Amino acid sequence: MTDLSALTSSAYKQALEVIASVEPRVAEATRKELEDQRASLKLIASENYASPAVLMTMGTWFSDKYAEGTVGHRFYAGCQNVDTVETLAAEHAKELFGAEYAYAQPHSGIDANLTAYWAILAQRVEGPWLENVGVKNMNDLSEADWEKLRHELGNQRLLGMSLDAGGHLTHGFRPNISGKMFHQNQYGTDPVTGLIDYDALRAKAKEFKPLILVAGYSAYPRRVNFAKMREIADEVGATLMVDMAHFAGLVAGKVFTGDENPVPFADVVTTTTHKSLRGPRGGLILATKEYAGNVDRGCPMVLGGPLSHVMAAKAVALAEAKTESFQTYAQNVADNAKSLADGFLKRGAKLVTGGTDNHLVLLDVTSFGLTGRQAEQALLDAGVVTNRNSVPADPNGAWYTSGIRFGTPALTTRGFGHDEFDNVADLVVDVLKNTTPGVTKDGGSSKATYKLADGVADKTRAASAEMLDKHPLYPGLDLA
Repeated sequence: MTDLSALTSSAYKQALEVIASVEPRVAEATRKELEDQRASLKLIASENYASPAVLMTMGTWFSDKYAEGTVGHRFYAGCQNVDTVETLAAEHAKELFGAEYAYAQPHSGIDANLTAYWAILAQRVEGPWLENVGVKNMNDLSEADWEKLRHELGNQRLLGMSLDAGGHLTHGFRPNISGKMFHQNQYGTDPVTGLIDYDALRAKAKEFKPLILVAGYSAYPRRVNFAKMREIADEVGATLMVDMAHFAGLVAGKVFTGDENPVPFADVVTTTTHKSLRGPRGGLILATKEYAGNVDRGCPMVLGGPLSHVMAAKAVALAEAKTESFQTYAQNVADNAKSLADGFLKRGAKLVTGGTDNHLVLLDVTSFGLTGRQAEQALLDAGVVTNRNSVPADPNGAWYTSGIRFGTPALTTRGFGHDEFDNVADLVVDVLKNTTPGVTKDGGSSKATYKLADGVADKTRAASAEMLDKHPLYPGLDLA
């Protein structure tokens, strides 16, 4: 039987030697990144560890190809092999998620969302408008009509989840391009429970009448009822778009089913392929057949040439996600998030919504007298990698924040289970209890600086190392 660990080690050693022959500092940084990831408790909800097969797929000569256009309809010759890998990525995605159509070209989640927005605008606004004036191609419009169409495209309404409630920047946040493209409005969560209030959302949608209703989140620790979202969208004549970048792995792994699976209910679904899907950094769009033609216009409408080497890696990752072992992994991700949340709660910590039933936990650190920025940096000093995050009605704003977001996908990939995540909660609480805010020049309390008690970082790193050593990252991969 082939020893894949030995093959992987040999492949990476030789790859680093080739890199070092040109720029040794890049080779060393690459080696050091693996060391750092192996030695850290990675709890960032949007990060994971891709398999060696996925990583190796990205490092090929597919990187050298331009392939603007779509399968079988490229603007460059010699793309037959790109057609193969893009077709495989789309076929795996359709089968995995039960979607009518899949588009594997987006370079990132933001690119996927921008492509989806413009596809919806083309479907709902541009197409009917051109038909109404009796023109098939916008290039045939008079200048006066073109100005009218531009006005129509730029004045449509979008309703998405607010940033502090757990939504994403691309869901209509004004500093983001989505907030500039659309006349936007936002829905939040119940001020007491922190949960989506579907009746309040329905009322807002009826009043605002958006063209696009966006569902999905990046920091909401609960599941969403997409059947209700579909009902609301239908009542106001909106296109339902779901951004499942964070929880796509839980959909693929059959943890989210029925009304919690967005694919049967949404017109368009976007996602990243890293995060809980455990693939390469990139984006993916799923859609009904109705929207397929306009999504296919992603390049050159929004995107440049697709990253063929990343599309190939998406195909590999999506093939991995079709296995029973991935379903087990996805369930473990959700179970471990519950263990982490329970570990925080029994130690007196405050959680947004009081817990979790997905892959992330949002900890309100104000009970420790800290801002999110202080907590994030103190934890990093102790080898715990997280990110600060807003909480609903955050008094500290989006920069300093009042929360820390934790995710379980990465450490679950390493094999962490209930006991380890309970220990992680203990370590985190200990660090935060032993962190105090710094003092400003005028003697006030700082929102940025902090003091971590002596010895806490070393104690935390030692306890972390004991757990991490039992669950090595890329076991068998030896670069020595």
